[in-house]
Amino acid sequence: MKTTLMAAALCLSTLGLAACGGSDNADDDARPQVIAHRGASGYLPEHTLGGYELAIRMGADFIEPDLQITRDGALIAMHDDTLNRTTNVASLFAQRNGGYKVADFTLAEVKTLTVVPTGTGKTSYPGFTPSAPNPYGVPTFQEVVSFARQQTGTAGRTVGLYPEAKQADPAMEDGILKTLGDNGFDARSKLFIQSFSDATLRSLRAKQVAQNNKMPLILLGVAVTAPDGSPRVGIVSGSTVRTLTLAEVAGFTEGIGLLINNTTYPISKGYIDQAHAAGLKVHGWTFAQADAAKAATEFRSYLEMGMDGMFANYPDLAVTARDAFVKR
Repeated sequence: MKTTLMAAALCLSTLGLAACGGSDNADDDARPQVIAHRGASGYLPEHTLGGYELAIRMGADFIEPDLQITRDGALIAMHDDTLNRTTNVASLFAQRNGGYKVADFTLAEVKTLTVVPTGTGKTSYPGFTPSAPNPYGVPTFQEVVSFARQQTGTAGRTVGLYPEAKQADPAMEDGILKTLGDNGFDARSKLFIQSFSDATLRSLRAKQVAQNNKMPLILLGVAVTAPDGSPRVGIVSGSTVRTLTLAEVAGFTEGIGLLINNTTYPISKGYIDQAHAAGLKVHGWTFAQADAAKAATEFRSYLEMGMDGMFANYPDLAVTARDAFVKR
């Protein structure tokens, strides 16, 4: 991995984006899409403008802000419903109600925090200087949207957004739709809204229809094959898995996001073919292999099945694998 980091850093600093795998044709939706999972989360602190920017420079087609709601109703980019795993909150604030729930802190308080690296992430990336004034603070959803628009101009290609409603909450739904609507997003935008909750997506679709602004939705789950051999989407809730037919899912979404590398819920070419026949895109989560050679093999195996998009912790490896697949 060290070799991969050094090579990518040298490429970025000397040759620029296009020569490092970032394509000038990233808006071509006919090819598989690279979704930067929580930004370039394998390299930098997750859900930060710095992490999103590195992913964009590496050629990612989409950046993915998971969303939580603060005590005063602001949408922020944060995976967990708590602050302590990814920020320095414990060094600045005492626990509230026995913990550090996002919902117990105001936006002003969250804005005093610094996001810290987790997993293989670091506080910096060789050869990369973020452009945002506070690249490793906690951004609001609006700040992520504005940043993606600004980076679209800088990169010379459209940077897609892939927000996730982490809470099954009408306020979350309304906040997402208002922010996107206020910023001019519609069915033609480079955008997907995702959730593990089919109830949330059904509600979002009903609200979109009422607002005459039908933006693409993705249901997250697992690939299930029913006893009769038919493909279904498994919706995981605790230890239970409830299933929907592909036709049912296609009635309120544009695609599905499926767990990869799971022997209990395997993805096959046949499954993806049937999802496509139902009118659904198929994206996979999460590609987290840090070794370049192993990652290339993993990406290629799912691309050969017909997968349309890949959530990747290391966007540069995903872009390299995708471009090699398309070229071949």
